[in-house]
Amino acid sequence: MTILVILLLIISFSQAIARDTITPSQPLADHETLISGDGTFALGFFPGSSNNRYLGLWYKKHKKRTVVWVANRENPVTNSTGVLSISNNGNLVITNQNSTVVWSSGMTNVSNPVAQLLNTGNLVVRDADADDGISYAWQGFDYPTDTMLAGMKVGVDFVTGLNRTLTAWTSDSDPSPSPYYYMIEVRGDPEMVLCEQSKKVWRSGPWNGLRFSGIPATLTFTGFNFSFINNEQRDHLLFQHNLFGFVQADSEPVRCIAAVVMGGGHRNVERHLGFTPKSPSKWLYREDTDGCVRKTKLDCKNGTDGFHVISNTKLADTSNASVYKNLSLVECKTKCLSDCSCTAYAPADVRSVASGCIIWTSELTDIRVFTNDSYEQDLYVRLAAIDLAMQESNNSFHDRSNQGLSSWNDQLELSQKNDLELLLFDFGTIVSATENFSADNKLGQGGFGPVYKINDEHLTVKSRLNSEQGMLGDGQEIAVKRLAKRSVQGLVEFKNEVVLIAKLQHRNLVRLLGCCIQGEERLLIYEYMPNKSLDFFLFRSCSRKPKEERLDWQTRFKIIMGIARGLLYLHHDSRLRVIHRDLKASNILLDKDMNPKISDFGMARIFGGDEVEGNTRKVVGTYGYMSPEYAMDGIFSQKSDVFSFGVLVLEIITGKRNTGMYLVAAHTNLLDHAWNSWKEGNSLQIVDESIGYSYPMNEVMSCIKVGLLCVQNHPEDRPFMPSVLVMLSGDSALLPYPKEPGFAMKSVPHRMDSVSSKLNSSSTYDMSVTSQYEPR
Repeated sequence: MTILVILLLIISFSQAIARDTITPSQPLADHETLISGDGTFALGFFPGSSNNRYLGLWYKKHKKRTVVWVANRENPVTNSTGVLSISNNGNLVITNQNSTVVWSSGMTNVSNPVAQLLNTGNLVVRDADADDGISYAWQGFDYPTDTMLAGMKVGVDFVTGLNRTLTAWTSDSDPSPSPYYYMIEVRGDPEMVLCEQSKKVWRSGPWNGLRFSGIPATLTFTGFNFSFINNEQRDHLLFQHNLFGFVQADSEPVRCIAAVVMGGGHRNVERHLGFTPKSPSKWLYREDTDGCVRKTKLDCKNGTDGFHVISNTKLADTSNASVYKNLSLVECKTKCLSDCSCTAYAPADVRSVASGCIIWTSELTDIRVFTNDSYEQDLYVRLAAIDLAMQESNNSFHDRSNQGLSSWNDQLELSQKNDLELLLFDFGTIVSATENFSADNKLGQGGFGPVYKINDEHLTVKSRLNSEQGMLGDGQEIAVKRLAKRSVQGLVEFKNEVVLIAKLQHRNLVRLLGCCIQGEERLLIYEYMPNKSLDFFLFRSCSRKPKEERLDWQTRFKIIMGIARGLLYLHHDSRLRVIHRDLKASNILLDKDMNPKISDFGMARIFGGDEVEGNTRKVVGTYGYMSPEYAMDGIFSQKSDVFSFGVLVLEIITGKRNTGMYLVAAHTNLLDHAWNSWKEGNSLQIVDESIGYSYPMNEVMSCIKVGLLCVQNHPEDRPFMPSVLVMLSGDSALLPYPKEPGFAMKSVPHRMDSVSSKLNSSSTYDMSVTSQYEPR
């Protein structure tokens, strides 16, 4: 009898070891355990503090039992009489000695339920008759405790409403939830955060397509492979089917331990350009929780702010930031500049500049800068102009207009040895290539002097770093602008162009290849624009235009957008903040694909520091394009360039030149005509008849409205270029209603009474500048 009892006990014990399921007829008592099929995991009751009993999961093969999942961590069983059972509909419950339910998995609807401990450590409820073996009515992996196992997720599922978190134990013997937990913060750009109750004490930084931005590339976890899932549905329910989370691929656990927070703490933006510690004395002792403050307030109203890029960063907290998945980085910058509350922007995915971006409109907190140069994450911080100017030593160039020729030569040679990306061409070979500047090679004539077309195949150039000579020699066609020897103004303009264009690189600006200085000769060498200038296509009558020279709407809109991007670069994005002062159709050159390039920077001015406008007694430019405040009072700013842009837009739409300022009755110039057509609801009647009638009406209406907004009489009413670019691609019905335009003058100011009032007569290929008080 005794032997039989022993055998029965051994058989019963062996069956208990092999068992991995419970059914409605076979529950799990306190003294029993479930063992996964491969013997890796065990599930059963274990002791905690104060005689409490908990249902948990641990590694069976480890000598020291390490519990990695707990079911009833908030409601323990107080003695060894706990039972885990499954109801006929699939509800898992833990009951105590009084059969009182202390924990429940929640109601399910399973006809033949079974609970099974899988080889992954996942306790699941499924239909015993299901064929696929992967359809679960409930699973423990949806309710992690303090440890991540392979296949477990942490994050928010907006379909089911689950918010999976990792919460540390209160102590080694007490699995009840402590105040410390890891979670996915889904506000802004999702990231992993460690919290103490409601307070964040550490965060990973948002996912940037490769890694979390706060975890350097050199930091790895041996044995772990995490993937980040962020599936967006492109419909009105943007977050309806989102899942943010981690998936751990390997078998070792990741635990949430309360002691981790000892290294945590918030930190404001690093002490970087444009910022200073709020508490300098604390900063010296590495106490930086007070953060930083701006040295200079932002100046959105006048549009003088810019951006400083901080590389290798852990991005600032994004919980109050906005994520735009469909904006490129360039579009993001434009959007940020158009929003006075915007403080910074960054790419949402570092693998592509077209993969969305993040925009901050609040204080930047908890930034880190890493020393690892291969760490791919940039943050574009908005700064006041004066703070940006501290790094832009070249802003002093605009003061050089009063230098003598000898001083200028010295400056140019010095710049050649430093940072001007400019070639010095040999004058003799230019003479030879132009056949001694023959009329056959001449492209046009302007106030600066003549422009010639040559081939660079035989041009000799000097290295900018030493005196060695070589051949440019790739056979490209180039344009040479020759300074008229008797032009005093031209010498100043020459200096201006060399300094400016050598430092400006943009697809919508003409590229300066180099210059030539020999004796009294001053020449500028540019890339050649085979389609001449915009006025060549716009202002010839339809009867005189061959069909191939007529611009369809698609080409015109491309030209408008290209000019806008070039002007945005000059005003906001370039190394030097530049006011062009002579933007007009003849200064818009067209490449072989009809892409526009802004040229002629002889009249341009550089703004530095906190400058928002300038004043001059020498009004330069072209009648018809000058803003009222510039023509009347010599005041120029970004808004005066915006006015010129608006004139250009209306000229491109109508194919007619704005005849500018002269003493005649009202309703005679283009701006007046466009304004009255707009007020009367006949805007489309001003569209150039050579376009025909096949064009997108809303796009044309938007351009007309933007043109009128840009030429409003008062500068403060005109938009800045970031807003212009946004409006050009928007719905015309949503745009602001324009006010009456400035007509560039209905009477000539007293101090210009002696000026000739002849109309603009720019040459076909005009790369020249306008002399003082000389309308063309």
